[in-house]
Parts: sequence; structure tokens; C-alpha cells
Amino acid sequence: MKINGVPRRLPGAQAGGCRMRDRRRAQPLETDRPTPFDPPLALRKRAPLSRLAYPDGHIGWVATGYSVTRAILADPRFSTRRELLHQPVGRERAHERPTPAEPGIFPHLDPPEHTRYRRLLSRHFGAGRVAALMPAIRRHTTETLDAMAGAGPSADLVASFAMPIPALVICELLGIPAQDRHVIQAATAVMNDLDSTPEQTAVAVLSITETVRGLLTRLRAGGIADDGLLAHAVATGDLSDEELTNLGMVLLATGHLPTSSMLALGTFVLLTDPAQRARLAADPELTEAAIEELLRYLSILQFDVRRTALADVEIGGQLIAAGETVVLALPVANRDPERFPDPDTLDVNRSAAGHLAFGHGIHQCLGQHLARAELRIALTALFERFPDLRLAVPAAEVPTRDRMAVYGVDRLPVAWGAAPADRPSEG
Repeated sequence: MKINGVPRRLPGAQAGGCRMRDRRRAQPLETDRPTPFDPPLALRKRAPLSRLAYPDGHIGWVATGYSVTRAILADPRFSTRRELLHQPVGRERAHERPTPAEPGIFPHLDPPEHTRYRRLLSRHFGAGRVAALMPAIRRHTTETLDAMAGAGPSADLVASFAMPIPALVICELLGIPAQDRHVIQAATAVMNDLDSTPEQTAVAVLSITETVRGLLTRLRAGGIADDGLLAHAVATGDLSDEELTNLGMVLLATGHLPTSSMLALGTFVLLTDPAQRARLAADPELTEAAIEELLRYLSILQFDVRRTALADVEIGGQLIAAGETVVLALPVANRDPERFPDPDTLDVNRSAAGHLAFGHGIHQCLGQHLARAELRIALTALFERFPDLRLAVPAAEVPTRDRMAVYGVDRLPVAWGAAPADRPSEG
């Protein structure tokens, strides 16, 4: 028998006493970080796969070990279907039973539906398309840094640098007019905040879908000459308007906020680690390795990478029962000392190959090549333009996004040029 598409477990597969012991052992997800750059300490003390108490009463799992996490991500017996997943944090949303994903919301679909959308989208995010976008990424970066310099000698790096560049680039890739990026930024921030109310989330989703629908209407009317992803999709006729609208919403929501968060958080950590910053400045050939190390070390997808077992699965010496949700704690898995020696040290010379910051398996991040290009170009240009960039407030005063699915900082006050105490007094 199946319940909501999940096979019901056979009687006796787990004794009632075992279930009660699991319930008593299960603890809520630990979210308190000891520093802005390190995963929750209590979460790191857990076993590689341990019982987790969810806010809605569900008893599932959290995976913190690298090998176990990677294995679950690659296992087709685990589903990303939205209606099967339980929310590990955020009480406002936890007791809502989510509905199945609409057509086009491919991150929450399993094969074969997921496969069809990925196949249609992959060429727009492949190495060739990213290479073609490089001049645009450089142009947007230069223009953003010009504006930042003109308004200086201080800025909020999130608003002035980290948010605009990825928003402009994803808008260009999709063919969304640049003037709509502020709507996109505000809406995706609400959608990724796990404490947003259902009403706030619904308004945010609607604002993005209306933006995409407006563009589709203009494209079908022939009012825009554009070679963006949505224009190509309209021309081929492979997808319905509902699918195109939902695809646009997903790509806009996931196509800029994670990269924006990495740009700001990556700058933050380099500003607090002068040795690594100096090493990178002295040897630009380290840039690609440094980007991979920053991705591993910071791992910003903190709560929302989840899977639900479609059948009983034994993994890591534990039996995950059909219907149980597993949170994959990527920030902790990427600090597993069995995979990465001295994992709590940021080392731009390290080979961080194999990190899970973009996930793994069939749901691995579609835009990873684009994100890497943006990080490489934007971070290099930032420190070349402002070699004396520094924090304008103590690091402890930088506000972090502890309650968002995508971790990062809300603001990053920075300054450049002569420090106030070093400037000659007027008169």
C-alpha cells in the first residue's frame, strides 16, 4: 500500500519500542552558530546520521557525515517531492502540509518529470553558454564597482555589490529586463526566510510570477527582440505558459540569492583572514582553487536540502523508513575531517574537489558553472579595485541570516581609502 506515493512500511519492520526510543532520542535541529563562518557546534557533535525531531512532530533524520550525505543525494530511493518533505525549522510553515509542485517547479519533482526539465534547461547553463556570458558578467561587475566607488569611501557591500551583480546576470540570461531586478531580490529574500508567514510567501511568489508572465506576454506579442532563455523557450513551444512561468520563478529565485550570499560571505571571511587574502593576492592562479575552498568552507545551503525515503533504506548502518525525511546538513558534511583534513581551516591552497556545496546527483545545482564564473570574476575585481578594503564595523556586529534557508549576511559595512584616524584633520 502507498500513502501519498510513499510505500507503507511492512508491519513489524520496526518495533513500537524502537519507535518510542527514537522519539525520545530525537532532538530538534541545532541552528546556533559559534561564529559567522562555522556550522552549529551541537550539530557537528552528532553522529553522521542521527534522529531529528521536526516542529510538526515528525521524527526523521539529519545527515552530517560526508559519505552518508553524498550517498543519500545520489540514491534514487530518496525523493525531493515537496508534498513528501517535512520542514526542520520555521514554525510558521512547519504544520502546513505542502502541496505537490506545480508543472515547471523542477527542483521538487522526481524523474521522469525532473529529467525532462533538466534536459531542456541544461544547454542554457552549460560551459558554452556561461563562456558567452563572461563579457556581460565583467561589464556588470565593472559598472557595479564604478557606482560603488563613486558613492564611497564606504558602502554596504550586500546592497552595493553582492546583490546587483548576480541579479543582473540571471536577468540577462533569462531575458528579464534589468529594471525588474529589485522586485526579484525582495521577493526571493522573503521566500528563503524560513520565518516568513504563508501570506508573505504567497505575496512574494506572486510578485515574481507576475513579472515573468508580463515578459511572456510581451515575448508572444513580438514586443521584445531577445535571445534569453525564456525567449528561446517561447519560440520552441515545448512548454506551456504555466510551465514557463514556474520555471522562470524557480530560476530567478535560485539563480541569484545563493551567489549573492556567497559574494558577501566570501568577502567577509577574506576580510577577517588577512593571511589567506594576501596569499590569494600574491598568486592569482590560486583563484579557482580559492573559490572551491570558499564554497566548501562556507556552504551556505544550511537547512533546506532535504530528501524523503520512498522505501525502507539501510544506509550508514541505520534504517531510514519509507516516509521519513532527512535533512542533509551540507555545511557540516563539508567539514567532515574524514574527507577534508583540518576542515575548520580556510586554505586557498587546498584542493576542495568533491565538496557538496552544490549538492550531488541528479539534483546537483543547475547553475553551478555560472555561479563559479560570477564568484571568480566579481571577487577578483573587487579586491583589485579596492586593495585596502576593510570592514567598517567589528566583525561581531555584522548581522547574519541565521533564519534563512540560504545563509549569509544582511549587511556588510565596508570602507576603503585612508582610515578615519589616519586622515589629516581639516584646517
